Amino acid sequence: MRLSCGFLFILIPVIMSCCTTSLADDLVQENRVFESSFEAVSDFDGFYMVPPGDYDSSHELSTEVVHDGTYSHKAWILSARAANNDGAIYLPHRAYPTIQLYKTSDGRFVTPCLVSFWAYLDMALVDKPAGSIDDWFSFATLSPDDSDNWVRTVVVNITPDGYLRLVHVPDQGEQEYIFQASTENDPAGSKQYPYRQWVKIDIFIDFSASGGYAKLWQNGVLTSHAWVNGGNGTLAQAHFGLYAAAAVPSGAVYNDQLSIMEISDEAAALQLIE
Repeated sequence: MRLSCGFLFILIPVIMSCCTTSLADDLVQENRVFESSFEAVSDFDGFYMVPPGDYDSSHELSTEVVHDGTYSHKAWILSARAANNDGAIYLPHRAYPTIQLYKTSDGRFVTPCLVSFWAYLDMALVDKPAGSIDDWFSFATLSPDDSDNWVRTVVVNITPDGYLRLVHVPDQGEQEYIFQASTENDPAGSKQYPYRQWVKIDIFIDFSASGGYAKLWQNGVLTSHAWVNGGNGTLAQAHFGLYAAAAVPSGAVYNDQLSIMEISDEAAALQLIE
């Protein structure tokens, strides 16, 4: 079963802060949940999907590596898009369906939200020479923006150091943390991401116009915590699957058992994180 798409869509990276007007002032949480175990492409009906083969990458529903059920979502790199990651033109790999909550009958979710999924990453990320951009891979992108530009995002990335981290925090283009797992505070490397096995990733995201923040857990262990500015109180859209630096020549990622849920607060989220 191969994912397909019949219309053109352009992703334009924009490094800026969007307005902080809250759209959620008149909205209330209704305990809404979006779920997919990637058993059917129809889970993503009405949402944009990157056409397989574009961006020197591809994706499909696969039985090769599965956490639950018959299928998982597999995305893989066909070839490097550039010799390095430093070019003036942004050339990342992309292979995923989006989840455009704002297109659903009830519209965007009201944050805070808990985003949970299982990921299996088989990819080598290279530490580039000083002055060059290292290889990176992104597990998730969350946005309060419902435009095709995804102007404000919070992203979950991994780089050659092996630690999951929030990116674009507290503002777009920044990486400043309240806490970030690293070799300095984890000398034994117990919090590094374990490749080629299933890993549970949980993200608490609060896109409030003021006082927003995010936390990231790997198999129930906190790896990243940061303030989040530039939100509007809602989660409009997201994507998972494959999003990686241009110079990465090969590799695959599998996703399974994805859920996005409106949640009252962090305490309620912690009760659900295993």
